[in-house]
Amino acid sequence: MNERLKVYDEKMTKSMKSLASELATIRAGRANPHVLDKIMVDYYGSPTPLQQVGNISVPEPRMIQIQPWEKSMVKAIEKAIQVSELGINPTNDGSVIRLIFPELTEERRKELAKDVKKKGEAAKVAIRNIRRDGNDALKKLKGSDVSEDEIKSLEEELQKITDKYIKDVDKAVEDKTKEVMTV
Repeated sequence: MNERLKVYDEKMTKSMKSLASELATIRAGRANPHVLDKIMVDYYGSPTPLQQVGNISVPEPRMIQIQPWEKSMVKAIEKAIQVSELGINPTNDGSVIRLIFPELTEERRKELAKDVKKKGEAAKVAIRNIRRDGNDALKKLKGSDVSEDEIKSLEEELQKITDKYIKDVDKAVEDKTKEVMTV
């Protein structure tokens, strides 16, 4: 790959990683510890990621169990989960917090599938914007020491890179939609 295009490839890779992490937080009927990735807990006055204040495990397909490292953190973790957008009420027995994921209704599955598609479209827009920035930068090379043919071939290579990432986004969206719609 041409050095001039590396920066755009890296930006598109970042867009894909961002999409992957967004899709990981969408729950699909089964308990997935990644739904807790964005939850912050008040740990002695400072917001701390949930993963850093306890052990998270999945003992059953539809249950996540959180074992705080300090018993005093149970209430803070419970509160953080309740105020999050997770939409699940935690249960606690004084030392362990359990999240039970209900079966998703057909309607909820369709909503989630739409959400997945929306996130995919946003990722495609981001990738196309990166391509546009790249093409603008390549057009500015006209009149410099780079020939018209070289610029043309760089633009074609940038388009191929873009197509590859768009295909990756489509695949990720398709896979996640399948996961969400599977009962």
